[in-house]
Amino acid sequence: MPRLILASTSPYRRELLTRLGLPFETARPETDETPAPGEAPPTLAARLARAKALALATPDAWVIGSDQVAELDGAPLGKPGTFAAAQAQLSSMSGRRVRFHTAVCVAGPDGLHETVDLTEVHFRPLSAEEIDRYLHAESPLDCAGSFKCEGLGISLFEAIDNRDPTALVGLPLIATARLLREAGFRIP
Repeated sequence: MPRLILASTSPYRRELLTRLGLPFETARPETDETPAPGEAPPTLAARLARAKALALATPDAWVIGSDQVAELDGAPLGKPGTFAAAQAQLSSMSGRRVRFHTAVCVAGPDGLHETVDLTEVHFRPLSAEEIDRYLHAESPLDCAGSFKCEGLGISLFEAIDNRDPTALVGLPLIATARLLREAGFRIP
């Protein structure tokens, strides 16, 4: 079996990829995640996933790059980084639908296998007090959209519309398994 590298040090992506039962390594890709002027969120997610995979590409390994971009009113939402930015993000998403584009690129000896998954999250109306309570409880400052759906963040939603429940966590396993099979991996 060829070497498999996850181009991410995200504990969320590492935990998800473990579910497929394949041995893999992790490494941090050095990529500039700055959006290009006017770049659409799904295009940005795909470009970043490809850049991460290609940053670690070697002739003897397959590399999985993934990136997620949240979109509100056509504009990308980044990782908040600060408590105040997370408050502002969650407040702006209150009672609204937010789109999450999660891209995966598997790069290896025979080329690239790529896809972008779409998830729509319907936020319930959130009070400032609810937002503060949530942020103090979970502190999701490193997550696009300022929440962790695999934790308490699920309480912020009315509904999630998607094809793959793992996509919102950061690595759509249904698509990833398909891309790896296309690359020659045997899953199951």
